[in-house]
Amino acid sequence: MNYKSLLKSKKFKIAVWGTGYIGLSTMVYFAKKKIKCVGYDINKDKIKKINSGTLPLEDLKKWFGFDIKGLVKQNYLKATSNYKNLISEDFLVHFIAIPTERNGKPYYKPLINVLNNISKIKKDRKQTPLVIVESTLAPKVSDKKIIPFLKRKKLIIGKNILLSIAPRRDWFIEGGKNLENLDRVYGSTDKKSTKVTKDVLSIVCKKLHTASSYKVSEMVKSVENAYRHMDITLANQLSLAFPKDNMREVLKLVGTKWNVEAFHPGIGAGGYCIPLSSRYILSQVKNINKLSLLRETIKTDDGMGKLIANSIAKRGLKKIGILGLSYKGDLKVSVLSKVIPLIKHLTKKRLKVKLYDPYFSKKEIYEAAKVKVFNFPKDLPNFDCLIISVDHKQFKIPKKILENHTKNCKLIIDHDGAWKKYNLKNNYHLSGDDGWL
Repeated sequence: MNYKSLLKSKKFKIAVWGTGYIGLSTMVYFAKKKIKCVGYDINKDKIKKINSGTLPLEDLKKWFGFDIKGLVKQNYLKATSNYKNLISEDFLVHFIAIPTERNGKPYYKPLINVLNNISKIKKDRKQTPLVIVESTLAPKVSDKKIIPFLKRKKLIIGKNILLSIAPRRDWFIEGGKNLENLDRVYGSTDKKSTKVTKDVLSIVCKKLHTASSYKVSEMVKSVENAYRHMDITLANQLSLAFPKDNMREVLKLVGTKWNVEAFHPGIGAGGYCIPLSSRYILSQVKNINKLSLLRETIKTDDGMGKLIANSIAKRGLKKIGILGLSYKGDLKVSVLSKVIPLIKHLTKKRLKVKLYDPYFSKKEIYEAAKVKVFNFPKDLPNFDCLIISVDHKQFKIPKKILENHTKNCKLIIDHDGAWKKYNLKNNYHLSGDDGWL
C-alpha cells in the first residue's frame, strides 16, 4: 500500500514541526484533503489558537480563503507543545518547517533539535517514517549536518527512515500562489524516498518536479532567490548611478521585454527568502574571490538604509514617520525587514523617528525597531518626511484626508506605490524616480 492510501485511510497522521507560515499552511492544506495533521510549536499561545479553530496568523485568512474551524472540529487539525505526541507509530510523515536563520545568518540548531526528537521514534516500525524538510537550507547542509546526525542516531536512510528535501515557494500575498497550485521541487536520498515523497506531496500539490537528488533540490530555493536578490539590487545600483533620472520608469519599460522581469529600486530586499538566499549560498563558499556578484549584492543591499538616511538628513528633515514594519504588504512578518536597519541609521543621525503598522502592537514595534508608535492618520501632519515601506491596505485612506494631512510634508518616499493614485504633488516620490534620493 502506498503512503497516500495509508494517510487517506486515517490510520496514520502527518506531523508538522513548526507552525509558522510554512508549517501552518502545510497542516491546513493536508487537513483540507482529509488527512489528520498535528503541528508542534513551543509557542503555547499559537497552540491554543489553532486548537480553538483560530488562525494564529490572521493575515493568512484571505490567503487560505476558507475557515479552519471545521477542520479542527472534524479532528483533522491539531497542535501540541509536547514533541512526544508526534513520535508514535501512527505518524507516518514528518514535515520540518522551522526557521533556519538567526540574526540574518544561517542557523541550524532548531533543525537539529527537531531531528533529535524525530530520531526517538522506534527503529523497527512496520511503516518507515518519511521526513520532508521544507525549511530553506544552504547548499551541502544535508551532507554536512542532517545525514551525519541521523546516522549517529542509528537511523539508516532508505531502511528505517526516508528523507527528502522540498523547499517551499509560496507567496503569502496572493491566494492563488499556494501549496496546491505552485510548482513544487523535491529531491530524495534514494529511490524509495523519491516514490513515497511523490505519493505524499501529490495529495495536495498539482505540479511536482522531481530533482535527480536531494543535493539538487536543496540548492534550488537559495539559487532562485539569489537571482532575484541580484536583480533587485541592480535596480538600486542603477538608481544610485543615475539619481536625476526616473529609473523606476526605465525599469518598468525594460520589463515589457518578453524575457525580462520588471524590478524597481527601493529601500532594500527584505524578508526570510531573498536577502537570506545569497548568504545561504556564500556560507558554503569560503573563497572570497568566488561569487563576487553575490558579495557585492549583499554589500549594496545592506547599505541602502544608510544611503537613504544620509539623503534625508542632508535635506534638513528632522521628523520621520514610517508606515510599515512588515517586509511585504498585508503580512505580519518583521524578520529581516529593511525598515529596521533604516531606522537605526536615521536615529544615528539624531532624527526623530516614529512608526505605524496596523499588524503589530506598540510593544512588538518597540521590540523590533526600538521606536514609538504614532496614530494614523491623525499624526501625519507632525512629520516633515514620510516613508511608506509597504502597501498595507489600511494605508489607503480617503483622498481628501490624506492630501490634507500631508500637505506640509516636505518629502514622501513610497516604496511599493501605496499612495501613487493620490495627488500629493512635488513632495511625493516613488522609490527610484527622479530625485527620490
